Amino acid sequence: MPRRRRSGSWRRSTGCGVFDRRAIERALERAPRVVRVLVTDTLGSVPREAGTAMIVGPDFLVGTIGGGTLEHEAIRRARALDADLLEKRALGPDLGQCCGGAVTLLYEAWDAERLAAAEGQVIARPLPGGGQMPFAIKRLLARARAAGELPGILVGGGWVAEPVLRAEREIWIWGAGHVGRAIAAVLAPLPGLAITWIDTQQDRFPPVLPEGVTALPAAEPALLAAHAPVTAEHLILTYSHSLDLALCDALLSRGFARCGLIGSASKWVRFRRRLAEMGHDPARIASIQCPIGDPALGKHPQEIAVGVAAEILGQMARQDALGERKA
Repeated sequence: MPRRRRSGSWRRSTGCGVFDRRAIERALERAPRVVRVLVTDTLGSVPREAGTAMIVGPDFLVGTIGGGTLEHEAIRRARALDADLLEKRALGPDLGQCCGGAVTLLYEAWDAERLAAAEGQVIARPLPGGGQMPFAIKRLLARARAAGELPGILVGGGWVAEPVLRAEREIWIWGAGHVGRAIAAVLAPLPGLAITWIDTQQDRFPPVLPEGVTALPAAEPALLAAHAPVTAEHLILTYSHSLDLALCDALLSRGFARCGLIGSASKWVRFRRRLAEMGHDPARIASIQCPIGDPALGKHPQEIAVGVAAEILGQMARQDALGERKA
């Protein structure tokens, strides 16, 4: 478990601690009022870091602040909440948990009216009992408006400020077969991803899509690929080798941030030869990853999906570490 203290300091968070407006909106579609529980500060060994949040509805839960007695008690308190609350809990003495650290939790009740009033790229508001907005928060809001600077959670001066979660990576999944379904299900809950899922017919998608995934039926997927964002990351895993090849051809011509192709070593040998015959530069062809995921994990759809998710999370962690070093 992490040992860290983040009180009064900025951090870039890849968890659900950044203000996930869409998650609150979806929760409010299920209940007129929900409570968001945010970890604002930590000391010592704790289950989750500052910036982690969960949404508590009357009969449902979105996210987690680490499970165990802490989360159980937080859910109970959230469902009985009369007014916003800020409390510090010592995990050992108060809750009997073995972590030994302490966390500060902010309980906030949200409804449609309050959410509509929370505008901007950074959501800043007073903590319970807080006074006027401190200069540090004013400076942050000014920088966000002027230069789009979106650091992590800041707590201080009786206020809290969080950047609004926005999708930083576009993932396009080509194919709604067993592997496509497994990958979509694993990636959908991850924050910061905008997932577009493409197949040739609507009935190839599951009846209920993973939350946050956009399904896009396309009779000619290769034509759609020619117009995909050049910043998108692609996973090609259709039912047809010829369609896979056509997508590789279209995406190599269009450009992409990353591209992965499901298949064996022999399939990739044939594809490299065919793509070279189509006029693509060998170095550019080599930018396509084949196979995707981690072959050591196995070939079951869920095993492939876990490997793909691990690659994406690993790259996100490296980007976060680089950003923190530059900061």
